[in-house]
Amino acid sequence: MKYITIHTRSRFEMIDITGEIRTALRESNVKDGICHVFVPHTTAAVTINENADPDVPRDIIKELDKIIPLRDNYSHMEGNSAAHIKASLFGPSETIFIESGNLALGTWQSVFFCEFDGPRTRKAFIKIIEV
Repeated sequence: MKYITIHTRSRFEMIDITGEIRTALRESNVKDGICHVFVPHTTAAVTINENADPDVPRDIIKELDKIIPLRDNYSHMEGNSAAHIKASLFGPSETIFIESGNLALGTWQSVFFCEFDGPRTRKAFIKIIEV
């Protein structure tokens, strides 16, 4: 297993980590299998979505903020309940098939680390399994 360190710069952010995952895949020499990406944080997540247009991640964050506002009379005293809810909706992991040494992503797909409580230094674990 490999882990990558991610430095986020703002409270809400979607960072494309596909390049780091591809590097881990190349280093593994696995040609066919699965790649599992896991985020060990309760206020961050990982998702797959479009990266061709930078407005897509911005729109996702904007709409999430409408549905789950930063302040909404939450009971959790730490002040980051919205981040916990958003992370739960997106989830802590993604699994991607590996075919012929490549991630089996669609033309416009990338893997995004989703920060909902930054800025912080975060980790993502990458496990590549040959099948």
